[in-house]
Amino acid sequence: MKRTALAVIAGIGLALAGTAQAKGGSHGVKGYTKKDGTYVAPHHQTDPNKTKRDNYSSKGNVNPYTGKEGTKDPDKQK
Repeated sequence: MKRTALAVIAGIGLALAGTAQAKGGSHGVKGYTKKDGTYVAPHHQTDPNKTKRDNYSSKGNVNPYTGKEGTKDPDKQK
């Protein structure tokens, strides 16, 4: 009985750890109006870092919030 309970708890812990790693760092951005009057709707972004390869818009990645595949070449992004 103890082994089964321990195995279940360990499985849940591993599942939660995998979920946290798969999501990566991201944050929500509130909607805002640009200087030219264009409204930018609220959205999610990956946290800033030194690479463009993990951005949702980069080829090979999928935005977990919209399900859209990335289309931009990470080596050619600003």
